[in-house]
Parts: sequence; C-alpha cells; structure tokens
Amino acid sequence: MCGIVGAVAQRDVAEILVEGLRRLEYRGYDSAGVAIVDSNSELTRLRRLGKVQELVDATEQQEVAGGTGIAHTRWATHGEPSEANAHPHMSSDISVVHNGIIENHEELRQLLKDRGYSFESQTDTEVIAHLVEWEMREATSLVEALQKTVKQLEGAYGTVVMDRKDPSRLVVARSGSPIVIGYGVGENFLASDQLALLNVTRRFSYLEEGDVAEITRRKVTIFDLSGNPVEREVVESNAEHDAGDKGKYRHFMQKEIFEQPTALINTVEGRLTKDAVITESIGVNAAEILEKVEHVQIVACGTSYNAGMVARYWFESLAGVSCDVEIASEFRYRKFVTRPNSLLITLSQSGETADTLAALRLAKEKGYMSAMTICNVAGSSLVRESDFAFMTRAGAEIGVASTKAFTTQLSALLMLVTALGKERQYVDAVKEAEIVKALHSLPDQINSALSYDKQIEALAEDFADKHHTLFLGRGEFYPIAMEASLKLKEISYIHAEAYAAGELKHGPLALIDADMPVVVVAPNNELLEKLKSNIEEVRARGGLLYVFADESAGFEADESMKIITMPNVSDITAPIYYTIPMQLLSYYVALIKGTDVDQPRNLAKSVTVE
Repeated sequence: MCGIVGAVAQRDVAEILVEGLRRLEYRGYDSAGVAIVDSNSELTRLRRLGKVQELVDATEQQEVAGGTGIAHTRWATHGEPSEANAHPHMSSDISVVHNGIIENHEELRQLLKDRGYSFESQTDTEVIAHLVEWEMREATSLVEALQKTVKQLEGAYGTVVMDRKDPSRLVVARSGSPIVIGYGVGENFLASDQLALLNVTRRFSYLEEGDVAEITRRKVTIFDLSGNPVEREVVESNAEHDAGDKGKYRHFMQKEIFEQPTALINTVEGRLTKDAVITESIGVNAAEILEKVEHVQIVACGTSYNAGMVARYWFESLAGVSCDVEIASEFRYRKFVTRPNSLLITLSQSGETADTLAALRLAKEKGYMSAMTICNVAGSSLVRESDFAFMTRAGAEIGVASTKAFTTQLSALLMLVTALGKERQYVDAVKEAEIVKALHSLPDQINSALSYDKQIEALAEDFADKHHTLFLGRGEFYPIAMEASLKLKEISYIHAEAYAAGELKHGPLALIDADMPVVVVAPNNELLEKLKSNIEEVRARGGLLYVFADESAGFEADESMKIITMPNVSDITAPIYYTIPMQLLSYYVALIKGTDVDQPRNLAKSVTVE
C-alpha cells in the first residue's frame, strides 16, 4: 500500500528518495511527498497530489538539497486524497511519514488540541508528529521521544521521524507495517520494501515487531520492544526489480500474464524429479510435519483466497485431508476451534497483507501444530514469522491485479498437496508421477493458452457496452470463475459475479437477459454433463454465453453461444490452465473500457492496513 523511503548520506538524496518512490508505485497511492534537511538544518518539504511524476517535476522546478530525507506515497485512509493530507507531516521541527492506521487517533487528537496543538490535515499520521514534538521537550534524544510516542499508539504503523535541528539521523519504529534497513558505505537507508533501495544497496535487515531504530550515516542501532539494543541479521539480497521496464508490453499486467510460463518453471525448479515431488524442498522438517497433519486451515485474502479455494478440492481429493479456507479478515475476528494436528497455511503475494499476518499471529496463539506460508517475497513478515515458507518465485509482480502470483501459488499448493498425500500414504507412486508429469507439462501448455491472445482480444469487443457479467464453473473451476470475476471487476470496473453453476436456479437465473454476458469454464471432466444442463438453463432464458470449452466437450456454437475451444490438458492442472484465458479476457475488456489497468482506482498492490 503506502510507500516509505528514507536516507542519511553525505550526498544529496532527493533523487534517491524519489526514485525509491517510483519503484514503489505499483503498491497503489494517491499522493506523494518528500522532506529533506541539509547540513545547515534548512528543511524543504514538497507534496503533490497524483502521480510521483508530479513530485519529480516539483523537485526539478525547486532546488532540493540535503543529505537526510524522508519520502512517502500515500493511499488515503483518514482524509481525502489532497496535498494537505499528503505526507510528510510536520510539527515544528519534526517531520513524519507513516504507513498503517492509528486506531486511537481521535482521542490523541483531542489530547493534543487540549495541549494547544493545531492540525493542518485530516490524517491519523499528524498525531504522531505532534506527539513526538511534545515528547522531545523532555526527552534526551529523538529515539527516546519516539519510544515514548509509540507506547501511546494503538494500531499498525511503520513510521519514520526526522528532526530539522539534527540532520545526522533518522529514527524509525515498526508495529504491523514492514520496515527494511538498507546498508551502504558511509550512508544508510530505510524503506517499506527493499525494492525501493535496490539501486543503492543490496544489504538489508528487517525490523521485527516493536523495534525502534536509529539510523546515521555510519551506524544503525536497533532497540527491541523492551528498549534493549538488539542485532538483526543483515542479508544480501539477490532480488531483481523490473518495475521501470515493461519491455515490449503495454502494461505490467500484460507483461506478467506472458511471464507465467517462466514463472511456473521457476516455481517447480529443484522441487520435482522426473516423477516425484521432493518433500524436503518444501521446508525444513516438512516430511515430519506433513506426516502428522490431520487437517489444513488456509487463510488468505483476495486472489490468494481464490487460490486457497482451488486447493481445498485438491487437499481433500488428492491427499485425503479435510481443508477449510477462510478470508483472513473474518478468521481473525471469529471464535474458532483449533482441530487436532492442524496445519495453518497462509497465502500472500507480498507477505505483508495485514489481515493475513494478524491471522497467523492469532493462530499461533491458538495452538496450531505448525504454520507455513506460501509467498512470493523472501524476507517478508509472513515468511519470517511462519514455521516454514514455500516460496513461489514468481518474480516482482507490479500490476495491482495479480496474475502470475495466482498461478504460481496454485502450482506450489499442488506440490504441497502431493507431498502431503505421499507422506500420509494416500498418494501412491503412480498418482504422484501423473501429477508431476502434469506440472512439468504446464509451462508449455500455458504458452499454448497465450496464443489465444488475439482471439480473446476480438471477443472482448462484445463487452464494450456491458455493465454486468456472470462467471460460472463447477468443482475446482468454481474458484477459477471467482478469480475471473475478481479480475474483471478490478480492472474494467464492470460489476461481475461468480457462481457455482449448480446454484443458478437458486437465484442468479433472475439476472439472465441478453445484456448479461455469461462466461463459462467448461473442461471435459466428470461434471461436464451437469454443466451442460446449467448452460441450457441460461440459453432458455435468452442469455448470451461465452464458453471456454475443452475441444472434446462437444459444444456447438450458435447465435446465443460463442465457443472458445481449448486443447485437452490434464484434469489435475486444468484449473491453472483455464486461468490464462480468463486473465486475457479481463485485460482486453479493461483496454476497451479505457481504465488504468496497472493501477485501478481505489486499489493497492500490497494491503498493509486492516
């Protein structure tokens, strides 16, 4: 969601800070700002509504010099998008940027007003600036002032504080919102995501919950929740950042759709032999843990939740283990019963999804046997706080609407299901070899699916004047319909719903008319005949059908039904395969609608607030 970048250096840091914000644009934001102090304690603050480029233009028009600074991209939570609500916020000599939500900001605001402070914004962040300024009146250092301040805050925050009178340092605190420290030579940095700093350093450490850190040019000092100095491991990152390069593609989303064959190869690399899943590749002691599993609880949000819904079918049919899937924001506030020998699985592209992270922490308190995460970002909070992590290796995903993260999550989940079934002696060698063969074949099959690009682009023209769409699927293809519906609404702003096709007669048939496109996912499996009956229910009521069907499914096109014929693929990996044309359809409909494909309105890539 919001992005933070900070630097303490001898050189001017304005370009470093703004470039860092550019690299975080994919996270979603509505305004951007920067504050920089020079060696003479002269402070320059610039804030702009809109894209980072507006801030870049401002820094070019007004000279911004100084070696210590903070920068921020804001995604509105408290207060409308505006220059006044943009970060950094100030109180006298104190400047603050902040990710997260301060839940008790209203009572703090009243307390501060009673002390004589006035507010220039509607944000919850401004209370932090005033609290630090108040505490500085008696504190011996900026670190002490921030430590006293955070004890008064309720909620989630990653916050950085700068004092105009002392440009030699920044102080930062983390609770629920990620902060990474970047180590240079004679200069040090911080950010909410290491991608912001890859142009200046490859050495990072990650603050833990409750940490407060002081950053100077030559030293980083970290204090834990109790105020004791601690060491956090410094790691060398090999992450790649291609946020500035769409290559030959028009949008990042398009690029990431076409990267899926390579991403899937990376996901399975080193985890499969010719005919087996290497259980040890899933995590330390994975075999020992999986052997004891009697129940699986998946917790996720958005696209990751849809991936979990597909996996539920696999866990129960392929591994013989009961599986529940729940939206993280519901799970964390529900009184639930922990089943014996339950494995908790969290799914997240970023590894920083606030609700999922909170659900993980709650589940660990409730006695789950073990907690693992399937994630795309090494070093993220979910990865560090889980018992073991299974990385998807999808590479940086910039488009807000997730594509390759979804298909790589599904591939990782299928490997996990196979390993679990094998350890529980539910999957025999023949079945394992069949699954592994399907996974090995998948990248080439995805390449084949991508060849439907132009056909689907032409098909998308039919949606130019549509305002509603219904997606149908059965079995494990119902969650694929859910994901297709989510994609279409995210990036084209068309109202879309997904239904299990057998549910049509229980309500959705009332919506069917010639203005409601009905998109059907129709592989040739044991539910095909049932699905054909559901399709006839739509046709009988004048609905217009778009059926993505297996070549052997026996459909014939007519004026009420368009058929997109798909080649036969393994039943096991077909849900992953049929995801591709759904992604392409959403992409091309969004192009026709003229929306912002990579950064759709009101949405953010990494949802780090509740």
